[in-house]
This record gives sequence, C-alpha cells and structure tokens, in this order.
Amino acid sequence: MSDVMAYIGLGSNLVEPQAQVRAGQAALAALPRTTVEACSALYASAPIGLVNQPDFVNAACRVRTQLPARALMQALLDIEKQQGRVRGNAKGGPRTLDLDLLLYGDLVLDSPDLILPHPRLHERAFVLHPLCELDAGLLIPGRGRAADLLAGCAGQRVEQLERC
Repeated sequence: MSDVMAYIGLGSNLVEPQAQVRAGQAALAALPRTTVEACSALYASAPIGLVNQPDFVNAACRVRTQLPARALMQALLDIEKQQGRVRGNAKGGPRTLDLDLLLYGDLVLDSPDLILPHPRLHERAFVLHPLCELDAGLLIPGRGRAADLLAGCAGQRVEQLERC
C-alpha cells in the first residue's frame, strides 16, 4: 500500500491536558508504518455542548501512513485507552485524551464505524485552527477550504497556547 496523508485531531481537558496531548503526539510517532510530518501548536478552547467542564487543549498532526483507515482509527482508539480514556461517557464530555481521524487522504466514507472526513470538523474552530496552521490551503472533501470553513466559526473561543 502506498503512503496516505492523514490528519489527526488531539484533545484533552483532564489530568494535565497539555501533557496528555503531548503524550498522544508521542504515541502517534510510535505507530507502525506511520510517520508524523508535522504537529500544530497547542490551542485552548471552550467546551462545546457540555459547557460545565474545563477548557480543552487541542492540536492536530499531519501523518503519512501505510495503515488502512480502519486500522489507523483502531490504533487511535488503542492510544486513547492506554491514556486512560473511558468511552461511553457523555458525548462532548471531559476526557483524558481524544484522538480523531479527521482526514484520510481524500477518502469520503460514511459507515457505522468510521465517517470521513470527520463529521463535525467543518464546524469546529478548535479543529480548523490547527489544520489551517498545518496546511493553509487544505481542502476538506465535500466541504471546501479549511480557511474558508474557519471563517464560518467566528465566535468560538480558541487561543494558541504554545508550539509543541
């Protein structure tokens, strides 16, 4: 299989969130047949949905991988579990580490176990800011340019914390 460019979103708001995100980045770098090409700065963002919880720390990484999309997604779920993530809690609720497969090449997929591009990335500033940092001209299949989508997220509080 040839290399595919994929983008992964990272987020945390529990148990030292910046350290959690950095640990997630390190775990991505250890994945087989996968190379981390770049990681964005860390960003602080207000929670969406369940607002009565700590702010999140978010970032994104661009990777080149030979793993199939579902195998990559399973690897992300395994990393989350190793970092203490318990799934099944309230959607959008607090978590130690959240890893989202945002884009996998130009693959568009809608299946029960995986939706690509990530179904809400186009409406989330905390995802679009780091994506635009990694690739200002990034095209989101079926949605348009990430920079244009970010303009539609005005009013969502996201602030850059520090470079990784």
